[in-house]
Order: sequence, then C-alpha cells, then structure tokens
Amino acid sequence: MSVATKERKLTIARAMAEAIAQEMRIDERVFVMGEDIGPLGGVFGNTRGLFDEFGAERVRDTPISETAFMGAAVGAASDGMRPIVELMFVDFFGVCFDAIYNSMAKNTYFSGGEVKVPVVLMTSTGGGYSDAGQHSQCLHATFAHLPGMKVVAPSNAYDAKGLMTAAIRDDNPVIFMFHKALQGMGWLGTERDAIVHVPEESYEIPIGKAAVVKEGTDVTIVGLTSGVHHGLKAARTLAERGVSAEVIDIRSLVPLDRETIINSVKKTGRLIVVDEDYHSYGVTGEIITSVVEQGVALKAAPKRVAYPDIPIPFARPMEQWALPNAEKIITAFELMEKN
Repeated sequence: MSVATKERKLTIARAMAEAIAQEMRIDERVFVMGEDIGPLGGVFGNTRGLFDEFGAERVRDTPISETAFMGAAVGAASDGMRPIVELMFVDFFGVCFDAIYNSMAKNTYFSGGEVKVPVVLMTSTGGGYSDAGQHSQCLHATFAHLPGMKVVAPSNAYDAKGLMTAAIRDDNPVIFMFHKALQGMGWLGTERDAIVHVPEESYEIPIGKAAVVKEGTDVTIVGLTSGVHHGLKAARTLAERGVSAEVIDIRSLVPLDRETIINSVKKTGRLIVVDEDYHSYGVTGEIITSVVEQGVALKAAPKRVAYPDIPIPFARPMEQWALPNAEKIITAFELMEKN
C-alpha cells in the first residue's frame, strides 16, 4: 500500500471530536458540556458522534447560561472530574468571566496547589462572515494575559487533535481556541490547508512548543490559527519575487515558545507577526517585544499585521477591509525593504 493511500485527512472539527472521544474511552472522569453539544454535535462540529456513544450523562447539553455551566465545570474539576466545556463564542466570556478567571485560573494558587482544576474550555474565535462585534472576535491576548491558564490555538487538524489530547490530560486549566474559518464546516468556508493527515492513534502535541511550518532565510512570519495560513500564502507570493520567508506557527500562547521565534529572527533579521486579534496590547506586540528585548540584530523595524482597534463591523466590505490577509503581510515586507 502506498503512503498516499494510508493518509487519513480530517477537518479540525473531526480531529477535536476524535481526541475527546478517545480520552473519554480511557478516562471515565472526562465529560463534555455546553450549549448544543449533545445530539446536534456542536455548532462547529467539535462534539459530533459523542452523544451517540457516551449518552446524556457524559455529553450534557446545558441551558443558555454560561455563568452556570462554567461554574459547574470549575466545581466538577475541583472535585476530581475532568470537564471539557464549550463556550460557543469567545465573545461570550464576559458573562462568565468571574468563574473563568477568579475561580478556574486561580483556585490552584489559592489552595497552595492542593486543588487542581483540570478544565478544558474550548471556544470559537474569528470573523469573516458578517456576524459583527459580538460573535467575531479572537481575544487571544485577553486570555494569554491572565496567569493561571494555558492557552492553545491550532491551525490544522493534526495539531488540533494532539493539543486537545494534551489539554485534557493536563492538570491545569487550558483554553482551547479554535478559529471558525479553519473548522472545515462548509457554511463557514473551508481553509483546505487546515485539513491534513491525522493518525488514528492517540498522541499529544506538547503545549508550549511552536512549529516551523516553512523554513526560510529572508524574513520570519509568525502567526497563529488563520494567521499561519495568511503567512503561508504570503510566503508563496514572496518566493516568486525571490524572497525566502520562514513561517512559524506558535500553536500555544501560554506557554509561548519564544526561543523558536528568536532563533528564527536571528537567522532572517526581519520579523512580521500576524494575528486576527486587536492591534494594540496584543500577541503581536508581545512577540515583537520578546525579540527586541533579547537584543537580536534586525535589518528592519518589526511589523505587525493585526485587527484595527475598532468594533468588528457587520458590513462585509468593512469587515474584509479590517481583517488580516496575505496582501497586508506582503505590504509589510515591502515597507521593510524601503526602510
């Protein structure tokens, strides 16, 4: 049998569901809850098939009360369970933030390490489909800024399965942020490069380790989720102009693999950071600062390609104007060459 026929390509949604199912089979403490995650299988497909296999006891549809089910997840985890809870849109964090940050993230510290809170909070991010300011944000930096939680954000199905498995097994609370446009759900559009070979067996991707997804010598492009794919598209266009771009997928915001990024920039001398989260006070600024603080010799000032500091528009032309894309990355590199 050829290598090609052995490949089993999955969407991120399918990969997440498979990882959850495998962990539920080996650990009866693992259960899932959230809005529409039961018979429907989740609005974004992350829990498809779980209800049929594990039933309503371990796959629990909840009322529309994020405060209630986030509080329940913290309590269950503190009592020895390993809940996976879906916050359907990351934008909804505001109504349950007390449970997330003042309980989930801090209780291990408050108890002197005696009480573990192994919650996996999976939540959707990203815009591009005209759902406006309450359903389209990324908010990566909001969660990465707050101590006590690990934060991961995959760009492809292989990483999604491995990171989900690692998150479920971790004794710390983990925020699992998945971008809607990468899920492989037809109604959201599909990024083909996110659909990759995923082994059937269980495996982990270490939380806190970035991936160099394309090697290069002239500029380092750092991104996460959708930003990785924008970076790869920009790299292909730049290659036609004789420019060799290295593309790094950070995969994990907390812990952040600064070493891989710094080593890359030492080689290329140029840095562009891409993030669909807001421009100011964000992941882009943190990564640039991490490089500059180490005194890395740069051939040009670093650039960031991020979302403007505005509420996300409903009107499609306005939203598309604001979103990061490959063309904006190329423009950023062109500005580097001029300076």
